[in-house]
Amino acid sequence: MNLEPKIESLPKLAKDKHNENKKFFAKLKKKPPKNLDYVMQELHDTEFEKTDCLTCANCCKTTGPLFTDKDINRISKHFKQKPQQFIAQYLRIDEDNDYVLQTVPCTFLGADNYCSIYEVRPKACREFPHTDRKKFQQISNLTLKNVAMCPAAFNIVEEMKKRVKI
Repeated sequence: MNLEPKIESLPKLAKDKHNENKKFFAKLKKKPPKNLDYVMQELHDTEFEKTDCLTCANCCKTTGPLFTDKDINRISKHFKQKPQQFIAQYLRIDEDNDYVLQTVPCTFLGADNYCSIYEVRPKACREFPHTDRKKFQQISNLTLKNVAMCPAAFNIVEEMKKRVKI
């Protein structure tokens, strides 16, 4: 599936849906259905059966993940570096005092959209776009950002609004 034309229109589509999504998430937070985790897992799995992230990689091109201490230790070990060397070479501390990449697009993203550290990639990358997370209603602000960059997240939220009655 080619996502390119969609990627170009995604920020506008997400902006158009922003207020609707915000209202929906506010209601969802107040009264999440008992089966929400199950529904979200199903929507997530269905979407990713037909979505090939390698045709897009917009998340890797437009934002950088947060790196936990565990991520830094695992990845620096992979590079046979000391954690401080890895930090100095690739990371910076952001306004929230978190370690993030010095540059975007991601340093580890190849021209073919493959990740050169896929097997040891950060937890934030492994879990993106977080649409299968338990207690999904608690990450609405993150999801509102993600639908503007990830076609799969956008589709999942649109489908969720049809399926989840609140």
